[in-house]
Amino acid sequence: MDRRSFLLRSAALGCSAAASPLLTPVAFAEAPGESRLVVIILRGAMDGIDALRPLGDPAYAALRPQLNDGKHTDLDGFWGLHPALKPLLSMWQNGEVGAVHATSTPYRDKRSHFDGQDILEAGVLQPGGGATGWLNRLLTTMPGAAAETAYAIGREQMSILSGPAAASRWSPDANLRLSGQAQRLLEIVYHDDPLFRDAASQAIEIAALVKEAEETDLETPDTMAMMEAVQSDGVHVNVAEFAAARLRGATRIASFSLGGWDTHQNQHFVLTRVLGRLADTILTLRAQLGPVWDKTAVLCLTEFGRTAFENGTRGTDHGTGGAMLYAGGAMRGGAVRGAWPGLAEAQLYDRRDVMPTSDVRSLAGWVIRGMFGTSASEIENTVFPGLDLGENPGLLL
Repeated sequence: MDRRSFLLRSAALGCSAAASPLLTPVAFAEAPGESRLVVIILRGAMDGIDALRPLGDPAYAALRPQLNDGKHTDLDGFWGLHPALKPLLSMWQNGEVGAVHATSTPYRDKRSHFDGQDILEAGVLQPGGGATGWLNRLLTTMPGAAAETAYAIGREQMSILSGPAAASRWSPDANLRLSGQAQRLLEIVYHDDPLFRDAASQAIEIAALVKEAEETDLETPDTMAMMEAVQSDGVHVNVAEFAAARLRGATRIASFSLGGWDTHQNQHFVLTRVLGRLADTILTLRAQLGPVWDKTAVLCLTEFGRTAFENGTRGTDHGTGGAMLYAGGAMRGGAVRGAWPGLAEAQLYDRRDVMPTSDVRSLAGWVIRGMFGTSASEIENTVFPGLDLGENPGLLL
């Protein structure tokens, strides 16, 4: 087999050796009991008041003249569901999907993606305040918790499951469409690491072959298989299918991320795409989990919300209060929960953002307390240090 054929066949198989910087990591852990927890990190800060629109708030229309396109689905006379989430409407009506609005981590003011995600995954009060992830610390409180046999592709990890408790890791296939800048970045990042430098070189070479195949319309079996592998936009579905397969077995906790939620401009186009992927992911989990769905809670968390008002490029900027979407047969859905603070200027945080009225860590804490029997003390001191659980928000059946 010549080098070209080898690279083409490697691409069709997923190019695992070269995939390190291009993957969505997925982490799994076994735990005792029958409950299943899926935590999906929405990286980039989801605009909660576009996903679930507070149409009954008198200030909303003036704040969102372009983004309020009138194509929502009315939920209760006050809240409207973004059109991209309409595939979830029947699940909403059946109580399998819901949301909590005006929630956030303790992070305030600087509105950095890096710091916001750090706090979200570490579950602590300040960026850099935790060396472990809160799901990993949850595992340390579970007698008899174990890990699946570990297998991983690439170096990237989900920080939310990083720590002393063993957890398995897996990454899906990569899309190897590399720009010139991306190629140069690979060369710089892995220059001093021979193993990953060689892998990155293979990735660049495969990407060049993809481009060549497109330009010359080569329709050999190898190139057609390669193109199908690298052009697929269904990685999120593959992730959900793989997660469901594990959760049907010994795995009890799964966490993965969906990116692309940073909507500074052209928000209608960007958010429609990523909300559609989220809907696909939830529908896939439900279909693939079968009877296990009734024992499952899915929490969709993001690092912070976005500004209450739209900007001049038909987008929104980094904010504070956001929304947590949730799903699962173990959840009490069919409603938007949480204390809504209002969108009048005096009601906004810093006169620009949705005012947080709940700590998203508390929402997650009550879910894991009900799902796994974790004590309030362990949640407040180990899983989420410094948290006051407060009153039960009633998210579980």
